[in-house]
Amino acid sequence: MNSPILTEAEHITWLRVDVGLAMSARREASRLAKRVGLPPDRVSAVELAATEAATNLQKHAVDGALALRVTRSGPHAGVEFVATDTGPGIAHLASALSDGTSSTGTLGVGLGAIARLADVFDIHTLPGRGTTVLAQFWAGEEARRAEPTGIDAGGLTRPIGGEELCGDTWALRSANASLGRGSGGGPGPVAAQGAGDGRGLVRSQGPGGGSGPVSANGPGLLPAQGPGDGPEPVSATGPGGGSAQEVTAPGPAAGPVLAMMCDGLGHGPQAARAGDVAREAFRDSAHTRPHRVLEDLHRALRGTRGAAVAVARVDFAAGTVEFSGVGNVSAFLVRGERRSSLLSVPGIVGHHMPHTRSFTAEAGPGSVLVMHTDGLSDRWSPQTFPGLFARRSTVISAQILREAGGRRDDIGILVVKAPRP
Repeated sequence: MNSPILTEAEHITWLRVDVGLAMSARREASRLAKRVGLPPDRVSAVELAATEAATNLQKHAVDGALALRVTRSGPHAGVEFVATDTGPGIAHLASALSDGTSSTGTLGVGLGAIARLADVFDIHTLPGRGTTVLAQFWAGEEARRAEPTGIDAGGLTRPIGGEELCGDTWALRSANASLGRGSGGGPGPVAAQGAGDGRGLVRSQGPGGGSGPVSANGPGLLPAQGPGDGPEPVSATGPGGGSAQEVTAPGPAAGPVLAMMCDGLGHGPQAARAGDVAREAFRDSAHTRPHRVLEDLHRALRGTRGAAVAVARVDFAAGTVEFSGVGNVSAFLVRGERRSSLLSVPGIVGHHMPHTRSFTAEAGPGSVLVMHTDGLSDRWSPQTFPGLFARRSTVISAQILREAGGRRDDIGILVVKAPRP
């Protein structure tokens, strides 16, 4: 393996809204904070912020959940929670973000204090539809000063109702073959969370929701040659125009990256095992071309249930995304109110995989890559999420999951975008 993992799916604890949510959130936040080595004062900060987020959900959400996990970026680790709800939204976000304001009659700390306590904070709200809040607490000063990977990538996974393990997973690694992993050849800085000639097409979807093929000789999709009008949502902004209390200084440029989305067939432990094998094979692959990586995953997944897998090589500096996918994994390039589909070919990686090729689509300034499994409907439109794609990748993932996700299948979604300046 030549390229280190930058970030990948971690186990997520999903807590649905109920009478015990605040206590459960505080307990889980404390456990995770101690696990990553946060000092006592930061453990208390995580506990307080998670409790307030949970209480807000209890008071305001029609339906909602709090997701907590350890998050990693390169050698750095932290605690992250995402509070997402279907509810009234926040009509006056600037007021709600005032430190010390709480409309719930609880601790009186409110969203403003969550933003102040967190190392990274972001929020997106759609009045009348719902809100997503992201907070991250990183271990170590270096992790708090800058984006460790120089790219904004994040996603979520959620198992089907009644299961604890999720068969959907994702990972992101460098596409620079010159980056070594160390003399031992072992895994990168992030540990695993658990033990036909198809031609792709790009379909461009405009504000009207219709789609049409883009010529392979035009700006949409080329064979790879080298390695609305709705109301604007209210967004949390700090004095500099970025998200309040958000780390906005980019770190060293990551260069091109490889992103993988995997849907292990079925549900439960065997599907999760297929996802684990795919993620490990992706981590260990020496290739940097998506179709070659898929071939490595195909060999590794023999003996498992198999999976639907998509791999993308993302190079925002060059303005390109190279893509290859097998099975029912959706992938889109979003820019403004338009999205272009990156199509996969039928098959099952590990069992029946057709001859694969990589295709390259243009990814101009402001483009965002969204990849997700069929646990989410692919009928969502950027038009219906005004302002969302300027937010952080995990917030984008959570808002799409909130509105397009169901309970009858595992869910996985990954968003990759250039960091905000």
